[in-house]
Amino acid sequence: MDLKVGDIIRFERTFIEEDVELFTKVSMDEGDHHMNPDELGRVVVQGLLTATLPTKVGGDYNVLARTMNFEFFRPVFTGDTISCKVTIEKLERKDNNRISIMASFLCINQMEKQVLSGNFAGVIVG
Repeated sequence: MDLKVGDIIRFERTFIEEDVELFTKVSMDEGDHHMNPDELGRVVVQGLLTATLPTKVGGDYNVLARTMNFEFFRPVFTGDTISCKVTIEKLERKDNNRISIMASFLCINQMEKQVLSGNFAGVIVG
């Protein structure tokens, strides 16, 4: 495992209308604000779709999450580019070849405004 306490993992994603359409089909979250564009032609990205940004770390490092906490600060719209910073807060080797992990995250939009923060805990398997 390459991770250590204090590591910061950064990545970004620009959400597009097709992302919202696919997530709408999967989640059945069909609120008007996700379906009908505003005066600028944008729709609101589902909060849980935005929350997939920090879960990318789980996929990259084979994390099975136990808890995830999210605080949403402002909407994300199609066309927004969101930067996510995940900080590894704790790593602890357990019996049975597992490592306990705790991390915090912060997501900001292209205008440097905070859109999401939170933390997660789980185990790394493998």
